[in-house]
Amino acid sequence: MNSNIQKLYDKAGKPERIIIGLMSGTSVDGLDVALCKCSGAGRDTIIEILAFETVSYNERFKQEIASVFSRRDADLEKITLLNEWIALQHASIINSCLKKWNLSAAEIDLIASHGQTIFHAPKRLHLLEKFGNGTLQLGDGDHIAVATGIITISDFRQKHIAAGGEGAPLAAYGDFLLFSKKGENRIMLNIGGIANFTYLPGNLNADEIFCTDTGAGNTLMDAYMRKNYPGKYFDEDGHIASRGSINEVLLSALKDHDFFKQGFPKTTGPELFNLPYLEKAKQKSQCGNINHEDTLATLNRFTAETIAEAIKTVTNSRQDFAFFVSGGGMHNSLLMNHIASLLPGSSFKSTAALHINPDAKEAVLFAILANETVSGGNINFGSGKNGIPNVSMGKISFPS
Repeated sequence: MNSNIQKLYDKAGKPERIIIGLMSGTSVDGLDVALCKCSGAGRDTIIEILAFETVSYNERFKQEIASVFSRRDADLEKITLLNEWIALQHASIINSCLKKWNLSAAEIDLIASHGQTIFHAPKRLHLLEKFGNGTLQLGDGDHIAVATGIITISDFRQKHIAAGGEGAPLAAYGDFLLFSKKGENRIMLNIGGIANFTYLPGNLNADEIFCTDTGAGNTLMDAYMRKNYPGKYFDEDGHIASRGSINEVLLSALKDHDFFKQGFPKTTGPELFNLPYLEKAKQKSQCGNINHEDTLATLNRFTAETIAEAIKTVTNSRQDFAFFVSGGGMHNSLLMNHIASLLPGSSFKSTAALHINPDAKEAVLFAILANETVSGGNINFGSGKNGIPNVSMGKISFPS
């Protein structure tokens, strides 16, 4: 037997595994690194966060990603080179974290790497008849494995597409395994660059799990901040938006897109929700001279309304849910106040109430997916009717 296969076999059979989960989202602000202790598999999974870091990207990294991110005219050579380069940057971050945590590579069983999404192309957006769903994440798993000396599991989204999904959202899998509770219906709301939520039924019936993107999360607000407030990457706590007024005409134009008329579940990305999207809405509404504060106030409300309306549609306006929130948007109090006002009677807690740091949640979820890759694969995620294929995901890369 190949010695690497033997090592993987031994790790899969251990009562618990130490897994580093990595997440770099569409905001491209930094790499989330979650050191997790995992035991069990499936709905018996138990996970503990031993350490967590968000390592901010430097300006050079952000500029390199921006040169290809969500761009149909991106340079093919640059994409090819970035696939390796991003992996090596992430490997360097991992090695630095291990040094800080006084751990050796030999003490880590697996790395679970999401990679850096640069383009998400579900068929509902590209509309090309002969092509199916597509998505592309850069940050090659082989390079991470070799540079760290740790078995790496990566490229999770491709199996989801191969099995009939859109490659997103993947949160449903980890949410179901980690956060389902018998007797309590839960909605796990994540507000990253794109907003999405998972509905977890209290009867634990996997066929009733529902996970969907709702539209823009922080992506439009962040892009507007970067363009108009040099040196700022987001509207901290909605301070600037709170000084403005919501422009209802622009808000209506922002919501006037076929994406919001499509059924659920569905996925999207900054390929749709970007500054050109905002400019088209301004032209349509004849609001080209709106000031920055009013623009941000309107974008904030746009995110809130599309989240709330999606939840109401999917749940038929029921209110028997416990809401748990994660992602950068949860730190925007103006946004959260808007959402709460649109969903009266609902209470919102962060996933900290479930013993998971909300900023670490996505990185932790990929650690869970990696754990399933090697030790699970037997859980029934349902019949796939809600766009959740019954699969385990991830490609395995050995360090040598």
